[in-house]
Amino acid sequence: MIETVETTPFRDQKPGTSGLRKKVPEFQKRGYVENFLQSIFDAQEGYEGKTLVVGGDGRFYNEDVIQTAIRMALANGFGRILIGQNGILSTPAASNVIRKYKAFGGIILSASHNPGGPNEDFGIKYNGANGGPASETVTGAIYERSLVIDRYKTMDIPQVDLSRIGRVDVAGGVVEIIDPVADYADLMETLFDFAAIRDLFASGFRMQFDAMSAVTGPYAEEIFVKRLGADPAAMMNTTPLPDFGGHHPDPNLVHAKELYAAMMAEDGPDFGAASDGDGDRNLIIGKGMYVTPSDSLAMLAANAHLAPGYAKGIAGIARSMPTSQAADRVAEARGLPCFETPTGWKFFGNLLDAGKVTICGEESAGTGSDHVREKDGLWAVLLWLNVLAVRRQSVAEIARDHWATFGRNYYARHDYEALDTATADDMVAALRERLPSLVGRTFGNRTIRAADDFAYHDQVDGSSSAKQGIRVFFDDGARIVYRLSGTGTTGATLRVYLERYEPNDGNLSMQTNDALADLVTAADEIAEISARTGRVSADVIT
Repeated sequence: MIETVETTPFRDQKPGTSGLRKKVPEFQKRGYVENFLQSIFDAQEGYEGKTLVVGGDGRFYNEDVIQTAIRMALANGFGRILIGQNGILSTPAASNVIRKYKAFGGIILSASHNPGGPNEDFGIKYNGANGGPASETVTGAIYERSLVIDRYKTMDIPQVDLSRIGRVDVAGGVVEIIDPVADYADLMETLFDFAAIRDLFASGFRMQFDAMSAVTGPYAEEIFVKRLGADPAAMMNTTPLPDFGGHHPDPNLVHAKELYAAMMAEDGPDFGAASDGDGDRNLIIGKGMYVTPSDSLAMLAANAHLAPGYAKGIAGIARSMPTSQAADRVAEARGLPCFETPTGWKFFGNLLDAGKVTICGEESAGTGSDHVREKDGLWAVLLWLNVLAVRRQSVAEIARDHWATFGRNYYARHDYEALDTATADDMVAALRERLPSLVGRTFGNRTIRAADDFAYHDQVDGSSSAKQGIRVFFDDGARIVYRLSGTGTTGATLRVYLERYEPNDGNLSMQTNDALADLVTAADEIAEISARTGRVSADVIT
């Protein structure tokens, strides 16, 4: 029996770049989850009898919300619900399931790389029929509905056993619990030369992978160990835990420090990698060498043809605006189109659907291709393994060859975390007002030639997105980008992106912090960061 429950709106349910993210206690407020889910359903039409995919990264509160989603989806008319066993489904795997089974859409429960636990972060994101994050039009409609919602639909039905794979008939609909790994692993076998990678491991090649007690542990064990023959002992933190073992599941040099230490050791493995809470980000480290996400995107794009799934070449490359311009060098040299979009994977979706690009990437450790409509951490790791298996060079040798061919974009991101929101907003607003007066000012040996607030016009659907990040360009090609992040749940995070280009006949072996030291000083002075926030340095540098 369908029940209609009266409710009142919450004013804070505006989805960000990756859905709605809040602390768990916020989601536990009476009606909070129900209101947002009903707003998702009310913003759509034509889903009666259709399939909905539901899954998440296993963080605290995941299974509770799945049970709520089952009751509400059936009450609203969905005919079939596909759920990963134990509520587990990585974000790229969910995208694949949506696409493979032609679902109407999917609800992904994750706060990505943010910490998990009873007082930590949770998130709900809606993905459309193409498997990608909902468009700004849809998320806007969801938010508008959340502001006026007065009722939600649900059903009083027994809880579904999420641990048992199989089909259950429930209240006139069907709930199917599926293997969360199998479909995704099978897809990877169609893209990469698993035989060549197995031979690489058999030759004595050593890999270390950190799943960070998050969703990719089962995927790593199935693909790297069972299908490719990697050493099981080299798989770290492969059991998904509701609190990620107390760790921060962000694959960067701060939170994956054990992996980094192992890779920097004299007798370290040949290749190291990690993925994040929901499996859509990646960390790549060679023996003695960290590869920045921006460089990784460029190097993968330059070598993608070595993998069977991309042997015919790629249609083009897309990167988020703050991502370094290293990929642009590859595109220019190969005669490929290169697109610059706002941050947020949904902006790549139209380009991928239109066949304009094949490989996409963001500086925040997200890389992927047209095989799904999400960034994909394990995909990036597997493409690196495929390249290593074919070229039989070290990561460091591949990097040096790349820079010798295309030049090197020295690049870093400085994060100022948990800033007072009002202070951060005022700082960015003041910087916007000063943009016209910045042109012509000199900082050290550089002069600002242009400064703007990035706006994007989508050539596929005609939509426009303004205020996507402040850009400062210097006369020697260096640039600084300022952007307030939308992925945190506490205060505000200011991200400052620093980049300078060194041509292939220049100094390609500098330490990144040395190469960018003067830009760090300029960035602080231009935005008045320390003066306004009291912060003398960034909290995280990647």
